[in-house]
Amino acid sequence: MKMEPYVRVTQYHETDQMGIINHINYIKWLEEARVDFLEKLGYGYEKSVEQGIDFAVLGISCRYLKMTRFRETVKIYVTGKVLKPMRMTLAYQVVGEDGSLRFTAESEHCYYSSAKGRPVALNKELPELYALMESCMEPEDGNS
Repeated sequence: MKMEPYVRVTQYHETDQMGIINHINYIKWLEEARVDFLEKLGYGYEKSVEQGIDFAVLGISCRYLKMTRFRETVKIYVTGKVLKPMRMTLAYQVVGEDGSLRFTAESEHCYYSSAKGRPVALNKELPELYALMESCMEPEDGNS
């Protein structure tokens, strides 16, 4: 399933002294895009949390490629990269108004049960959400 990007207009408070978006803000944008991604899947973040499952961040890796400035509109593409019963990896591409790639990242998450106080298998806890996630994973290229 091809997902539409999360569209965001950069804000003045996100800039540094040079008028460029400070790198730390990209991490916040990833979270916004991840919430939007679940919403577009038809299983909003709130629904998952109401059912006792949260997505704990295990790690994030980032690559800054080109500066983004105040008032630019960026599109953030989120793609499912790896889906396993206990964890997932999402890939992100932040694209500027001019079509240039500004930033890439990956985030890894486990599915955390607030009731059990530990990570759980999503395919057992929320099989409907797991199936939706499966539908948006990028196809394996067979080279791994």
